[in-house]
Amino acid sequence: MSALGTNWTVHGDGKNVTASGFVAPDERLSWPRTIGIGAQHVVAMFGATFLVPLITGFPPSTTLLFSGIGTLLFLVITAGRVPSYLGSSFAFIAPIAAAQSQHGAAGALGGILMAGAALALIGAVVHRAGSRWIQVVMPPVVTGAIVALIGLNLAPTAKASFEQGPVTAVVTVVTILLVTVLFKGILGRLSILVGVLVGYLVAVLRGEVDFAAISEAAWIGLPEFATPEFHLSVVGLFVPVVLVLVAENIGHVKSVAAMTNRNLDPLTGRALMADGLATMIAGAGGGSGTTTYAENIGVMAASRVYSTAAYWVAGIVAILLSLFPKFGALIATVPPGVLGGAGVVLYGMIGILGVRIWVQNQVNFSNPINLSTAGVALVIGIADFTWIIGDLTFAGIALGTGAALLIFHGMTAIARVRGSEHAVVPGEPESTDHGSRPSKLG
Repeated sequence: MSALGTNWTVHGDGKNVTASGFVAPDERLSWPRTIGIGAQHVVAMFGATFLVPLITGFPPSTTLLFSGIGTLLFLVITAGRVPSYLGSSFAFIAPIAAAQSQHGAAGALGGILMAGAALALIGAVVHRAGSRWIQVVMPPVVTGAIVALIGLNLAPTAKASFEQGPVTAVVTVVTILLVTVLFKGILGRLSILVGVLVGYLVAVLRGEVDFAAISEAAWIGLPEFATPEFHLSVVGLFVPVVLVLVAENIGHVKSVAAMTNRNLDPLTGRALMADGLATMIAGAGGGSGTTTYAENIGVMAASRVYSTAAYWVAGIVAILLSLFPKFGALIATVPPGVLGGAGVVLYGMIGILGVRIWVQNQVNFSNPINLSTAGVALVIGIADFTWIIGDLTFAGIALGTGAALLIFHGMTAIARVRGSEHAVVPGEPESTDHGSRPSKLG
């Protein structure tokens, strides 16, 4: 492949995927089919990527622009060997909201940029030293607790939006649930997007949507940009997000490696650096932080097409869509009731994804170290404990994350010194299950 990973070979006849095979990252189908699959990837990431700016108040078109740019940057840095779309990360919602309440949108953007820089730095270390140390620092019980408390910490946010349009919110929730079980394939995987669309139509019929901004927006133009501000007090808000992004990226690389029968471990550091740089660029211009998207893994699994050519198409389409202000204005008209309904499902799913990490890795909760790690961290995160030290403010997610790390490693160290049977070796599986992977926040 070329240095940019754009020297694809045509798979088979370019029209069909062989019955027992798949289209590898360095292959492609014919360009018309590749463009079609790229469009599917845009649809797959669409609902989740737009929900983050809608919930946080960021301009949707700006977030879309930087997600497209970030995707292309990711493909370049990984040399076209790791197919992925970089969409908005839900892990940023809570820290963005907290940072906005303290320092406005500019302060939140500064936090996003700093989180991206930290992720890129971790990626550089992983590229040189490998990822083993991450598994030692963040074993499954800790990773699961962090993911779970991030989702459950957002429950009050979902409630506040839900109560502004309860009928519309209920319709949105019911639609998401029904689409999930009634449809297979790509439509079933897009249940969030379908639920938002149906909820939006109900909101229109109920007079809950204001279309004034659409008529005022131009047809073609650049998105709205913003400049970040840096405040030390937001550092504690965004540190937990970095840990989640690390787990998500590693999980993505392992998932793609398993599906394509390739060893992609040497690219883990590059993936982390790419996502970190993409998040930095987004934060510098007014977009939300990014992460590799599980939604698009679903498209690849269904189509058996892992070609990075399709992701180049998806990234370019996202950039082009962001240049239509009327499109962004339309997205921004989604009312609180719809967002509240979608939030109830999404935030709950994020919380349960943390539980899924525990289940997949067969975390032993009869061990009091694991039980204490998860239990204390969840209570702190859900109750949103706050600790203010001078100019620094540590909210529930930061404190819960810190508690998970300190309790696990502290109790484990003491147990090992005393020779306790409860001592856990960080980084070592507690069972024979070696095939589990971190779940995604999308």
